[in-house]
Amino acid sequence: MTSIRSLGFALSLAMHIFAIKRQVVWLMGLFLMMAVLVADNAAGAEAAADAGSDSNDLLLNLFIEKGYVSQQEAEKVKAEAEKRKAELEQYKTEAQTLKTETEELKAEVATLRAHADYDYNGTNYMPELSKPKTNIFDRMIVFGDVRLRYEDRSYTDPTGGSIDLNRFRYSIRVGLRGDVFEDFYYGLRIETSANPRSSWVTMGTSSSGNPYQGPFGKSTAGIGIGQVYIGWQPENWFEATLGKMPNPLYTTPMVWSPAINPEGAAEHLKYTVGDVDFFATFGQFLYADQNPASASGGLGFNGLSGQTANNIFQIAWQGGFNYHITTNISFKAAATIYQYLGLKRSSATGGGVAPYYGDPYVGEGAYTGPGSANPINGYSGYGTSGTLPGYQSSGYPNNQVGLNNLSVLELPFEFNFKLKKMDAKIFGDVAYNFEGDQRAQAAATAYAAYLNNQLQPATIKPFAPQTDDNKAYQIGFAIGSQDALGMVNGSVVKKNAWEARTYWQHVEQYALDPNLPDTDFFAGAQNMQGIYAAIAYGFSDNLIGTVRYGYASRINKLLGTGGTGQDIPQINPINEMKIFQVDLTYKF
Repeated sequence: MTSIRSLGFALSLAMHIFAIKRQVVWLMGLFLMMAVLVADNAAGAEAAADAGSDSNDLLLNLFIEKGYVSQQEAEKVKAEAEKRKAELEQYKTEAQTLKTETEELKAEVATLRAHADYDYNGTNYMPELSKPKTNIFDRMIVFGDVRLRYEDRSYTDPTGGSIDLNRFRYSIRVGLRGDVFEDFYYGLRIETSANPRSSWVTMGTSSSGNPYQGPFGKSTAGIGIGQVYIGWQPENWFEATLGKMPNPLYTTPMVWSPAINPEGAAEHLKYTVGDVDFFATFGQFLYADQNPASASGGLGFNGLSGQTANNIFQIAWQGGFNYHITTNISFKAAATIYQYLGLKRSSATGGGVAPYYGDPYVGEGAYTGPGSANPINGYSGYGTSGTLPGYQSSGYPNNQVGLNNLSVLELPFEFNFKLKKMDAKIFGDVAYNFEGDQRAQAAATAYAAYLNNQLQPATIKPFAPQTDDNKAYQIGFAIGSQDALGMVNGSVVKKNAWEARTYWQHVEQYALDPNLPDTDFFAGAQNMQGIYAAIAYGFSDNLIGTVRYGYASRINKLLGTGGTGQDIPQINPINEMKIFQVDLTYKF
């Protein structure tokens, strides 16, 4: 009886083991079948799709014959595999679409990098437009700004004399740009004020004609052409512009006023290698039209002496790079060489052409010493002109505009990085005049000639050439909300965003072209150093409020502060200058 029970137990146990084994084998078969189908769908190329399908069917049939799976279960697995295969094909299509969009976005970013050169201007180099539609008006962009300002500006001379201006001002700039056809584009901008270094107009200064007609006149509210140009971009890496254009150079207000739009031709090249965007810009700018090139005496040009002259060109060569170190860190720098062609010095028999760019730059005021004809140390002599052939000047007794001995190297740079939810940058500029010692010697000689030519003898002696005064530099820091750097200069506007910016600047007497620097801070004068600070806030996506402050003082006390800034032209040398501005800007 016991043996029978044992035999029954053994048979029962064997049947359970067999059932478990069958389930295990079934599950293993099902798993293998699924794995084979999925792996085949994931790895199979289009060319082998049919062959893979046939082999899958054979494998399913084998599993059915062996009893590992039923026909219904096999059909279910096959349907699931087909579903996965369809999903995989959909993923492939979406991935290809995303890849195409990414390449287009990378190309657009590269274009924006090449065109977003320096943020103080806000209008530098026109952004690339797509190919024209059937109607050229489809790609037309209207842009501009309306600005209001309160300004307190004061200059003091070495004796403590001063001039203080409290002004309410306004500025309007309205532009149009777009495609012409194929690879050509155009730009046009009109703006208030004829001053090339400022579009600001002071309220309350207009007269209404003769007889007097009352306040609120319009005589100073003129409109001028600020930009008019045509560009050509046959390839993404090359661009050429002709006309009166936004400044194509990467630079700073130390060298170029942001209001200046140079005239002539420019070529811009760019090329990206890995994380580095390389660029090169070449400018051939018509600095001054000196026509007629020749004129006989007595025909209305330079009296009986007549005139022979050349047009003056400024030539610029620039090369640089923008290195994207990481997603949040980049470093941009460039090197620019400036030179001048067509300069001609005036003489007794062949007088030059006003304002006498070809004559030696002096940079000194009218002071000739105590008890002399010009006893005020600080009076520039504004409104008079020099008369010595070869040392002439227009509007000042000593030349303030001369371009002699200028071969300037400029090195602007910026280091951009992020701090949590803020953007920041360290920026600056360095300039060196390779012919600064010759420029200093020519200035000392010209000033000595001025003192020796006084009808009432001068009571001071000329200074020795200051041959070390041939360099300039700027170093600054900016911080603000994400994507808000540039608000201080009006190139960026964003609601509830802010930016704070400051820099130190040092410009020696013979370092730079005196006709180009920004005239707001440091008066556009040479031989000045000081600090600039500003903060801006975006009240909306179109409206910016900005507060600025600047202080500067004279560097070399032996020299004047050369230049032709038109805000307070009556003081030279400027011993100290202070400026405070509050702006409200609406951009569109």
